[in-house]
Order: sequence, then C-alpha cells, then structure tokens
Amino acid sequence: MQGAPAPRSRLRLRVSPAAESHLRAGHPWVYESSLRAQNREGEAGELAVIYDRRDRFLAIGLYDPGSPLRVRVLHQGLPATLDDAWWAAHMDAALTRRAPLFGPDTDGYRVVNGESDGWPGLVVDRYAHTLVLKLYTAAWFVHLERVLGLLQARFAGFAVVLRLSRNIEALAVAAGLHDGQVLRGDVEEGTVVFHETGLAFEADVLRGQKTGFFLDQRENRRRVEGLARGRRVLNAFSFSGGFSLYAARGGAREVLSLDLSAHALASAERNFALNPALRTSHETVQADVFEWLAQTRRTFDLVILDPPSLARREQERAGATRAYGKLAADGLRRLERGGVLLSASCSAHVSAEEFWNAVRDAADRSGRPWRELRTTQHAPDHHASFPEAQYLKAIYLQLE
Repeated sequence: MQGAPAPRSRLRLRVSPAAESHLRAGHPWVYESSLRAQNREGEAGELAVIYDRRDRFLAIGLYDPGSPLRVRVLHQGLPATLDDAWWAAHMDAALTRRAPLFGPDTDGYRVVNGESDGWPGLVVDRYAHTLVLKLYTAAWFVHLERVLGLLQARFAGFAVVLRLSRNIEALAVAAGLHDGQVLRGDVEEGTVVFHETGLAFEADVLRGQKTGFFLDQRENRRRVEGLARGRRVLNAFSFSGGFSLYAARGGAREVLSLDLSAHALASAERNFALNPALRTSHETVQADVFEWLAQTRRTFDLVILDPPSLARREQERAGATRAYGKLAADGLRRLERGGVLLSASCSAHVSAEEFWNAVRDAADRSGRPWRELRTTQHAPDHHASFPEAQYLKAIYLQLE
C-alpha cells in the first residue's frame, strides 16, 4: 500500500541584486529576467518566498510561470504568515483608506486598486450593490474563493462580476471562468445604475470598457463642474458622457458630446435621461475627434480632451506625445478668449511631464496669451504607489 505523497517543499526564489534593492524599496514586481535561482518549478498562484543573498526573508508573492512578471509581491519586509487573519487585515486596509473619501451620494468607486493596495494584478470596483472583480494575472484563479469570501463578508448581498484582462482569457477557460461571468448574485441585462456625487450613471459591468465605467476621472469631472457655469462645453472622446453631465450640473449653457462610438453616445443620452433635473441643452456628434477638431469652425468656452491611451507600448511613446500636442493645438483653436482647455492622458508610457509639456508647447505655439490653472494626477481611490502604476494626468489651461 502506497503512503501519502510527501508534502511539497516551499517554493524558494533568489533574485538579482538590483531586484533585491527594488523589493526593499517596495516595488511589487519580480521579472522573469531578475530570477537567479529557484528550488523547483512553481505553479500559477503558488506562494513564492524570495530570499536575499544572505538567505534572509525578503518578500512573498504570487508566482505566475506564464508571465514575464514572474512574482507579484503580496508582502515585503519582516516574515509573515499569510493566514486567514492576514488576508482579512489586508482587505480591511484597502477599505479603511476609502472610508473618509465618499459620502452617501457616491456608491461608485474603486475598492481595491491592485498593486498600490497590496493586491497585485487584482482590482475591485463598486457600482451600487454590484462589485466588479478584474484580474490581470492567472495567479489569482486558485485564490478566487478566498477573495469572494472576503468581499462577501464586507459587502453582504452584493453581486460580484468577474472581468479578465485579455491576456489571461484563454487560461481562464481551463479554470472554468470567463470574462463577464456573474460569480455571485444577479445582474440584470449587465447594466447597473450607480451614483457619483449625486449624479446617476449606468455601468455596463459585463461587457463595458475597464470595469464598466471610467471611475478614475471623478475628481476631474468635479473640477469641470466648477468651471462650466455659462460656458459652451465640448466634451471630446466623451464615451458615456461623464464630463458632460457634470458640466450640465455646473450650469453650462450647452454641452456637445463628441465620440466615434454610437454605442457610447447612446449611453451618454441614457445617462442624461437618468438625471431629469439637468436642463442644459445636450448635443451628441458621432465623428473621429481628430478629424472633427481639424475641420469644424465651431467655438467653445470649455474644451475637454480625454482620449483613450495613445501609447500602449513604449515604442509608441514619441508618436503619442506628438499626437497629444496636436490635439491640444486643435482644441485651443476652438476656444474663445477666456476659454479653458482640459487635456488628459491615460497613457502610462508617456510621463506626466512629457504630456504636460506637450500641451504647454501647443499653447505657446498658438501665439495666444494663456495661463496654467493646474495639473492633476490620480484620484485618491486610484492612488499609485510605484512609478509603473502612474498613468493618469491632466492639465488645465486658460486663454487670456
């Protein structure tokens, strides 16, 4: 009679001196190229312990043999046991950060922000009584029940929807998972209505971009509301009209939502219908923003440029920077004297300074006097704790 198989030894890794330094500084990733030794092959989602050159504990994280990001760090510093109490405290820390941020008029926000909250490759967004759990690594599949238990204990009765990064969708099939899967509760027709500072919006949690809505621009939307009174507003790359609704509530004289997607513009119309108290004239135009801005003769008092990422890889950085400059130049040409330009970027490969300088250069080349009102980056529920997580930036300029 055969005995029980021997328990597997703990997965132990050693990394390059540079990676050791990065881990001690709090960086949450270990790349495949930084690995120097490991005691055996690891499986996706296995906890890997990293030791330094003196055989001292350095960090522990999720091992992912199918990704260049071989380890995503959960804990760094003194040794720790990742037991039930540790996981519960880890989740509560993310919730505590958000406790003072939102009042009863907001039930749409980021609950867990990946690496920056110590949950590498995992994001949770709340839309009213629905949570959207988005995974960026297959290493979380084996921990999914644990994560669901933690969420259900803190958000009792909420539905939970799974969204997946495209690069792991094939791996998810083998685990019996798929993008848009409802893991808990019911989500009728995939659309959830939530509130942001009292405004109602719909989120397509099953099929929509990101997790169903662009929650990361909330603070800039609030700033637009404060700038909009009496102005004619152009919201370019409007998607489902987030900036448009805030401008309308801020007292804009008229608002134009411009987007290439008819689906997005229809969502903007539905969002206005969800807020019948908004009386501002709202027009939608389906067109390529670059072409429309270059050809139109219409002018505005507030122009919002919030395009999708223009640099999805490092090789596209220079071209994207030029494109941001051209967009800003075309937007400025559509502004009346005293008008305000809000130009935003979500391209992680273009740094904040590169982006801001491209917009400033466009303003200088316009030959019109201008002043800079402010620059902004991440909202507090989307905080970025390491350089690679920093993607969102915006700049506000006013023509004098």
